[in-house]
Amino acid sequence: MIQIGDTVLDFGNPFVIAGAIGVFLFLMLMLMVFLALRASGRSVRAIEPLAMQMGQMGENVKTLNASQHSLAGGLRSVSDAQVAGQAQMVNTLERRLEEVQKNMGDSLHGSAKRTAESLGELQMRLKTIDKAQTNIEKLSGDVLSLQDILSNKQTRGAFGEIQLNEIVSRALAPDAYTFQYTLSNGKRADCLIHLPNPPGPIVIDSKFPLEAYEMLRNATNDTEAAHAGRFMKSSVRKHIKDISERYIIDGETADGALMFLPSEAVYAELHANFPDVVREGFDARVWIVSPTTCMATLNTMRAVLKDARMREQAGAIRKELGALYKDVDRLGTRVSNLDKHFGMAAKDIEDIKISATKAGNRAMRLDSFDFDELAEEKTADVLKLTPKS
Repeated sequence: MIQIGDTVLDFGNPFVIAGAIGVFLFLMLMLMVFLALRASGRSVRAIEPLAMQMGQMGENVKTLNASQHSLAGGLRSVSDAQVAGQAQMVNTLERRLEEVQKNMGDSLHGSAKRTAESLGELQMRLKTIDKAQTNIEKLSGDVLSLQDILSNKQTRGAFGEIQLNEIVSRALAPDAYTFQYTLSNGKRADCLIHLPNPPGPIVIDSKFPLEAYEMLRNATNDTEAAHAGRFMKSSVRKHIKDISERYIIDGETADGALMFLPSEAVYAELHANFPDVVREGFDARVWIVSPTTCMATLNTMRAVLKDARMREQAGAIRKELGALYKDVDRLGTRVSNLDKHFGMAAKDIEDIKISATKAGNRAMRLDSFDFDELAEEKTADVLKLTPKS
């Protein structure tokens, strides 16, 4: 770009370029004319070729001028096309930018919505985790409380009695058992099942040798295991002896009693590793039961109680059957009388039908004025009397 006074020449403009080319050609022409005039003094004969070249150069200048105008038009068309293309490109870019912004906005809105939903689900899961954590803490406290209960002999005995009460109350009718029943010897049994003779009422007493079982489970060597095994045997044998001496009374209870162990693990340990102690219980007529086997035993007792009650009610059932037979015989007599009444009623109905038929026939004859037949019927109905000879 060149500035001459107030005029600015921009060589990026095609018109300026075309003008510069024209000026340059004009200067060249003038230079050639000047050189030709100088050379005219040297040789006259060279003027004609020079004149011809000047004419040809003039034609070339005209052609170049026409080409310049054509080039200027082409450059103007190219410039206009470039401006239009740039405008179209700008519009296209603006539309694309708007579409991208809109898509980005929709995507951001969807992402925000999904993020909010995910946060909501995460919050719900955190609440569930907190609730589960609370339940776990509560359960841990309950487990600790259960350990505290089982660590004391009195509370452990109460725990076994409560479990026994729950099992018995579920298996038998309320009048089939009594909790904390006092026998004639002054001993109080945890539960007395009122079975008929034989075998008679049977006692269930709850025992829980937890210390010996825990010592056996916590043994780390053979010496500790042997000591714990001896302690386990002595504990169970003492329980068997106490039940046999306190709760088996001739003429008052059954010839045996049940020792209830409120732990399936202790029951399994006894039968698996101490079968001699279990056999000693059999010999002492004390049968060891767990919650599961106690339920099965009580179901058997329920069947025995049901059979005994049916036998007790056999006389009443027999009496009711006799009364039922009399009612059936009386019903047969009444049905026979009713049948006779129905027969008499049927005969009366038949006679009524005959009388109705005769009355109808008579009415028909009266309607047809057939008095001769009526006179014959009347004469036939009259009973003639014959004189006695």
